[in-house]
Amino acid sequence: MNSMQLTYKHKHSHKTLWLGLAGMLVVIVGSLLFGYAQTQKKEAEVMNPTKPVPSDAELQRKLTKDQYHVTRQCGTETAFHNAYWDNHEAGIYVDVITGEPLFSSLDKFDSGTGWPSFTKPISKDSVVEKRDSSFGMERTEARSKSSDSHLGHVFGDGPAPTGERFCMNSAALRFIPVGKLKEEGYGQYLSLFQQQQQAQQGNQESQGKQKPQG
Repeated sequence: MNSMQLTYKHKHSHKTLWLGLAGMLVVIVGSLLFGYAQTQKKEAEVMNPTKPVPSDAELQRKLTKDQYHVTRQCGTETAFHNAYWDNHEAGIYVDVITGEPLFSSLDKFDSGTGWPSFTKPISKDSVVEKRDSSFGMERTEARSKSSDSHLGHVFGDGPAPTGERFCMNSAALRFIPVGKLKEEGYGQYLSLFQQQQQAQQGNQESQGKQKPQG
């Protein structure tokens, strides 16, 4: 093998190496862009208020028996035996069907009833209140505006500042903890919890300044 052949072989191997590296780079960049696009798509789908509600047949396949019974048949789950009645983690509760934000842990309180209870929804526009005369009682039903799902009932025996108790069924909700809000497409709701933290810090500082000297 002469020197010319060796030079050609050396250049050819370098060219192959660079082509391989370039191919790997294209794959890596492509994967990153695809992942970003999927995240954006997921966020857009979650936060899309005009997203069509699945058909009844689809819902029967996708939802659990309890979820379907509560949301589509106005059922009531068993007190103290449901997912969120005793959940104290910070986050938001969204419509199990559409993902529409409904309630925040900031407004959740222990009502002693065995169901997750809130003083108010995140937005009044997301929850529709209707008269309910079933079972010989006069009550106010709460339904999700986006999916027209039965959520629970509203009572006038709640704590301040609203005096209302939104007694909800866990089966109609999906909980998203603060740490996953951005990942799930609800990053805009992080500000609710940041405001609370700032207010708590302000109160602690104020109490520290007012502490009497010994």
